[in-house]
Order: sequence, then structure tokens, then C-alpha cells
Amino acid sequence: MKIDGTRRQDRAIELVLAYYAAFNRGDREAMLALLADDVVHDLNQGARETGRDAFAAFMQRMDASYREQLRDIVVMATQDGDRAAAEYVVHGEYLRDDEGLPPARGQKYVLPGGAFFDIRDDRIARVSNYYNLQDWIAQVAG
Repeated sequence: MKIDGTRRQDRAIELVLAYYAAFNRGDREAMLALLADDVVHDLNQGARETGRDAFAAFMQRMDASYREQLRDIVVMATQDGDRAAAEYVVHGEYLRDDEGLPPARGQKYVLPGGAFFDIRDDRIARVSNYYNLQDWIAQVAG
């Protein structure tokens, strides 16, 4: 398949890849620019947050405790471009204690994860993240 940006499916895949490229660069402003104002963010095994400001606050909390890069990213999208899914491997370092989790000592971890996206008006309208929290805890607690 040739991705030429003219099909909605192609644009959805490009949007999600741009989101992850911005994440890996640490460019939070670029990430936020790809989100709808009323973006819904489903945290792994956690609450649902709504709005770009809530997403920005979440990223600030994450950046304080974790340094992460996503690798082996695979993105799929529906033909109409309204929904997408991604699978990746997180390579991270636990920098500072996160509430309710084991103490941070600079532990490194490698963890598969995934996300589901709703796309509206060429912006990400929902991100639902999933990973195995018990696997992560076992890696950083050991």
C-alpha cells in the first residue's frame, strides 16, 4: 500500500505516527497540537480524563517520574480513518516515585503496550492506553 495522504485511513495512520514521533522527541507542544480540545484520555487501569489541559497535566506528571521511548510502533486504522490502534514497546527509566507505586531508583524497564484512538476532524479525540501494570511493577520492584 502506498501512503499518499489522500485517503482518510492514511491520514489517521500518519496522525498517530506523528503523535508518537512527538512523544519520542519530548515535544509535548507538538503532541498537544494533534489533540482535539475535548480529547478523552483513558489511563491504563485508571480514570478517564477529558480535555487538552488535563492531558497536558498528565504528561507533566509522567515526565517528572519517567523517561520513556516507544519502539517497534505499529499503527493500524479503519478505512474511514475514524479509529486507529497502535502497538509498541516502551523502553523506560523510572526516575522519581509515582504515587501508589514502588520507590524509584532509576530502574529500567521494557514493556509492551498499546493504544486505541478515535479521530475526528484530523485530530485525536480519544486515547486509551493499555499495558500490563503487574509486569511493570515486577520489573521495577525487583
